[in-house]
Amino acid sequence: MSSIDLSKARILVTNDDGVGAPGLAVLERIARSLSDDVWVVAPEVEQSGASHSLTMHRPLRLKELGERRYMVDGTPTDCVLLALNHLLADHRPDLVLSGVNHGSNMGEDVTYSGTIAAAMEATLLGVRAIAMSQRMERDMPVRWDTAERFGPEVVRRAVSMEWPRHVLVNVNYPDRPPESVTGMQVVRHGNRKIGDELVRRIDPRGRPYFWVGPVRGEKDVPEDTDIHVVTHGGISVTPIYLDLTHYACLEELKGAFA
Repeated sequence: MSSIDLSKARILVTNDDGVGAPGLAVLERIARSLSDDVWVVAPEVEQSGASHSLTMHRPLRLKELGERRYMVDGTPTDCVLLALNHLLADHRPDLVLSGVNHGSNMGEDVTYSGTIAAAMEATLLGVRAIAMSQRMERDMPVRWDTAERFGPEVVRRAVSMEWPRHVLVNVNYPDRPPESVTGMQVVRHGNRKIGDELVRRIDPRGRPYFWVGPVRGEKDVPEDTDIHVVTHGGISVTPIYLDLTHYACLEELKGAFA
């Protein structure tokens, strides 16, 4: 995919936190600072953790909220699919921006994230996509100004070069004010795991229920990872490749099944 002239680009904005989320408003402002042709198609309600799920067993409804602004009663994947193959089918966007997510999407988060999934769907449909997430600390105000300050520059740099097919870009902003950000670094994903801790409780009727616990394993991670960069005040930029084949193992398996 060749570089994009943002001044002439059509940009689709979506998310997984819902059409009323503050992060979506931030991403809209980022997009509008880059182009005059911005469309919003986002889920009606929060879809965090929806991953790349697609609604197949009930009809979907696309509702117009205003000029170039729509919501879908489905997942982030549904939103991108309807936008690209129906709403904007005659003039597809040049770029899809997903986020800004309420919380980071680093390491293994990418396998759960609806924010990443929206970017994946766009990528699979042949449109370049960037996912953005803002790290936050529990019970503290979200530093949306950090994502808003650096978002336009991140997009400009990312689309200034050619991308291979089936690649999207995942961006995470640190939980710091803009003036304290240590820079931007292109790094690989680290390793951490959500849900290692399950909290078991009892409801008022005496029946057990569970909460999925917090993310664990953000200490002692390699310096060349998104987790290390963001926890130390930097912006991480990571290319994600949608071909999940492990080619070395593929060759070994060919021998085992010969």
